[in-house]
Amino acid sequence: MNFNLIDIYHHMGFFARGIAYTLLAFALASLVVFFERLLFFLRTRAADRRFAARAGRLLESQQHEPFVIEAAQARASSLAKLLGGGVKAYLARKEAPQGKLGAVELTRREVERLHERVSSEVRRGMSVLASVGSVAPFVGLLGTVVGIIESFAGIAKTGSGGLGAVSAGISEALVVTALGLLVAIPAVLMFNLLSTRADALLLSLDLARREFMDHLEDVHGAGVPAVRHEGARALGVERSARSEGHDVRPA
Repeated sequence: MNFNLIDIYHHMGFFARGIAYTLLAFALASLVVFFERLLFFLRTRAADRRFAARAGRLLESQQHEPFVIEAAQARASSLAKLLGGGVKAYLARKEAPQGKLGAVELTRREVERLHERVSSEVRRGMSVLASVGSVAPFVGLLGTVVGIIESFAGIAKTGSGGLGAVSAGISEALVVTALGLLVAIPAVLMFNLLSTRADALLLSLDLARREFMDHLEDVHGAGVPAVRHEGARALGVERSARSEGHDVRPA
């Protein structure tokens, strides 16, 4: 029998075709998640760069209200979601200072919650790639085992033996295993690529969060709104953007 995928497909049984369709669905899901996440990282990187360039100057002059407005407009920026929510919580606490916790401590807790939320958004869908990369080979192996069982069951039913009687069925079964590997290997590579990008983004956001809290503690402790600070560094956007390859120096 010649190695012809079309002929092999037509000779496949119902179960083997079901396994093949399942693996193709896995492949399609992997591609959808990969390109959606890749587009997300590209958009976030560009949005963070634009937000960093504008928001750094606002924080330098301690214009917190315009900072919140700027963050609300940068909807695609993960940095804006994180620090914009933090500044909003800080301003709300300063206007209503009731309670035992101060404005800085409440802001710290809110920024931590926002960081967890952003982290979940950054890694959304990547479990699909991890599942496909680990499960697809076993799904293909299942199809192979069932195909071989069917081949030997056919020998037992007809009473004919020999290599020629089982070679066609075994080749059909092994094609399913190969298909499982072809689906799993790119899924693992795509998962590793996206994980690297996600880790870099989350690291930059964590650095921005820590330096932003240092800035708020410095400003709140000084108690003088006109004190000048290096806003870009306090915001953390310079370091986070630099880790992404951006330049956030004011024009």
